[in-house]
Amino acid sequence: MKKALLFSAFAAALSVAGFTHAGEKLVVAATPIPHAEILELIKPTLAKEGVDLEIKVFTDYVQPNVQVDQKRLDANYFQTEPYLKNFNDGKGTHLVTVIGVHVEPFGGYSKKVKSLSELKDGATVALPNEGSNSGRALLLLQKAGLITLKDPKNALATPKDIAENPKHLKFKELESAMLPRVLNEVDLDLINTNYALEAGLNPAKDALVIEGSDSPYVNFLVARPDNKDSDAIQKLAKALTSPEVKAFIEKKYNGAVLPAF
Repeated sequence: MKKALLFSAFAAALSVAGFTHAGEKLVVAATPIPHAEILELIKPTLAKEGVDLEIKVFTDYVQPNVQVDQKRLDANYFQTEPYLKNFNDGKGTHLVTVIGVHVEPFGGYSKKVKSLSELKDGATVALPNEGSNSGRALLLLQKAGLITLKDPKNALATPKDIAENPKHLKFKELESAMLPRVLNEVDLDLINTNYALEAGLNPAKDALVIEGSDSPYVNFLVARPDNKDSDAIQKLAKALTSPEVKAFIEKKYNGAVLPAF
């Protein structure tokens, strides 16, 4: 009887020890598409390596950084390096990139015209109001020949930095998440690809103008200086840049999202 009790206690202890080892938790913020979908793909892989990945889905670009900085979350996966730098500079945070995962070619969409040449004088263009995303949109318009910036390479440009606007375009600046909602109200809508996908748009087919595969705007896994080199974060980084993820991105998003590794 005593032996049986001792054996049961020993087995229970092993079970608890095994559970503790396998339950190293990592809470990561992500926007729904494609970031959260990619994280869901690698959850089983990380579980086998002793990392319990919990995904917190956000629809804005501010709280994921705020909450990682406040140590309420461990990391996030949704943003480009220019956006992160602008956020750190503006908010006094010190978040850092861990590894680049993919590129979402930024595009312009319209329900009113079928080509940029059809845009009339005084047409309304919606674009993001965040520094780096605003600059990204304006650089794309410049590449398309619609405007010229005072500094042609200004990644943080706003409409105030436009030097030439031959079609007298009028700009409507909104939070990125709001842009798909005004697609029917404006003549041209510059939308981040994750929000375009959520709205049922296919960037590869629907965009009137879109960045090329050479876009420098890679989406990064982001963490803090105190945890970026931790075992769990590094396992996540490795999983995010695995052949499995590369194949998933290429098959599922059909050119709307491109692997950056």
